[in-house]
Amino acid sequence: MYNEKTPIGIIMGSKSDIQIMVKAAQILDSFNIKHDDQIISAHRTPDRLAWYTKYAEQKNFKVIIAGAGGAAHLPGMISSFTTIPVIGVPILVYTHTQNTKLNLRYSSFGGLDSLLSISEMPNGTSIVSVGINKSINAALYAIKILANEDKILKKKLLDHKKKQYEIVMKESKHMKKMGLNNFFDNDNSH
Repeated sequence: MYNEKTPIGIIMGSKSDIQIMVKAAQILDSFNIKHDDQIISAHRTPDRLAWYTKYAEQKNFKVIIAGAGGAAHLPGMISSFTTIPVIGVPILVYTHTQNTKLNLRYSSFGGLDSLLSISEMPNGTSIVSVGINKSINAALYAIKILANEDKILKKKLLDHKKKQYEIVMKESKHMKKMGLNNFFDNDNSH
């Protein structure tokens, strides 16, 4: 377990972002890193947003991962209140709360609105943005930040990268053996 109590905060603008942001939590869990997860709307709960930045500093968070769709002001607003590094996750897919399995609706601009809103912060309010719906990458980036000061975590991260390498090599070997067309047909048959 990472030696800090809860080093990472995961926040999102609404319940509809959960299906994307849960992937960050799953990665952190696989590295045994605790995280504090909350819903905070930059537009609907601005006083809670201000409270959260004080809370995050009191809890000594090392990184905040903030997912938001549409105008996506949450990551930038959080960053404007704190010196804690913020990783923004632009959200493309939204769900209506009545039935999260079937009623998908998508950002009007394919998530580009969120990506640009997060990545184009004015000078002086720095955040980093990952790709659209890439909360997994946000979690891995947060782990890299923590690993700078933790040799055990750095080793786990190197092991993770090694496993990724081995998966690609296994897939390549299998594709070469089967041939590209057969590999494609077999991979798309399920």
